[in-house]
Amino acid sequence: MFLKNTCKRLLALFLCILCLSPYALAIEDPAIRAKSSILADPETGQVFYEVNADEKAYPASTTKIMTALLVLKYCNLEETETCLEEDKSTLEPGSTLAGIKTGETLTIRDLLYCLLLPSGNEAANMLARHVGGTVDNFVWMMNQQAVALGCTGTHFANPHGLHDDNHYTTARDLYRIASEAMEDETFAEIVKTAIKTLPATNMQGERQVLSTNQLILRRADPWYYKDCKGIKTGTTTPAGACLVSAAEQKGGMLISVLLGCDKDDYTGGVRPNFTETKRLFEWGFKNFASKTLLEPNLTIATVDVTLSTETDKLSVKTAEGLTAVVPVDLDPDELSMVYDLPDTVKAPIAAGQKMGTVTVSYSGTVYGVIDLVALNDISMSSVLYYKDKLDHFFQSTLFRIAVFVLVVFFALCVVLRAIHTRRKAARRRAMMRRRKYQDDPYDERRRRR
Repeated sequence: MFLKNTCKRLLALFLCILCLSPYALAIEDPAIRAKSSILADPETGQVFYEVNADEKAYPASTTKIMTALLVLKYCNLEETETCLEEDKSTLEPGSTLAGIKTGETLTIRDLLYCLLLPSGNEAANMLARHVGGTVDNFVWMMNQQAVALGCTGTHFANPHGLHDDNHYTTARDLYRIASEAMEDETFAEIVKTAIKTLPATNMQGERQVLSTNQLILRRADPWYYKDCKGIKTGTTTPAGACLVSAAEQKGGMLISVLLGCDKDDYTGGVRPNFTETKRLFEWGFKNFASKTLLEPNLTIATVDVTLSTETDKLSVKTAEGLTAVVPVDLDPDELSMVYDLPDTVKAPIAAGQKMGTVTVSYSGTVYGVIDLVALNDISMSSVLYYKDKLDHFFQSTLFRIAVFVLVVFFALCVVLRAIHTRRKAARRRAMMRRRKYQDDPYDERRRRR
């Protein structure tokens, strides 16, 4: 009986310990139905979820994010471009078009709406020609830009994303491209637009284009997601159903990439790239939230001050605040603060002058590096300044070299003087002997013998 009770107690203790372990408290895996996926915070780069994020995949029309990024980088939005027959004839039959007619002229701004909302492939070719001179040259620019963004598994073969075995990317690379694109206000404004009315052109009257992103299109749909901010869909048979999307809650943004969803699965009423993206965002915002980690103008540390009679301490404050998407149960006391501050600073110091930085991290993830600035002015004492100059001079290598040279010089002078004195004394003794011999004739006669 005693042994049985003891075993029960040990088992109960073990279960209690297990329940309190980090693994028991781990965030539940959302098990997203996609061949590769990633969910991350574009502000800090922190990844909250990923599956096969570095695995080669076909991007389909999510390619157009890079196309738009380059257009916005190099074009004036009020420039115009005219549709050529080649812009459509080079596309495979049945590919997605924005309804642009051969000979029709549109502004670059309107072409971007045609590119990013209805996913017009002819718009992609028009924009590529406009920026690169030729489509091939523009594709070269796309690959150069991908490398510049740190993409390591991406190669583009066209500006629209129609299938090519040599046209591929990864979920992580697409996240990098989308994060960069969302920094552009025009891009962010376009991709969150559900319906856009285009002005009349030389060949068509006013018309509307609709987004292919079902998360933002119709509020009545069960898959509609009010926090979604766009970005871009993509579907081909080899690529499957793809979606790169962004969502924002309480100032915190997340970007997701889903590649290789089953394009023929409509069990949720819509393709799973939409329902799974919504589910991933809901999972993300349930377990992670935007929190203020550092307040602006927060006095956070002190450093020693020299050359001032006012004070020997300087208070430093945060130049700005820091907000990041972090685990909802994060304890601010568990944040790591690594200061990069000098041990001492010299007056004069101006209020707001940068003194150093503080790096804020949690569990190995760096959330930001914030400048630390002087809280107030501190004047310099002239007396202490010149005293410091003298102290530094006497401690300097130059002074030590000068002292060494002088010591050597004086030592050499002493040695040379001693040598000179001995030689002079020797000459004097020799002269005295000669005089003595000259004054003593007897001694002279003796020497001659």
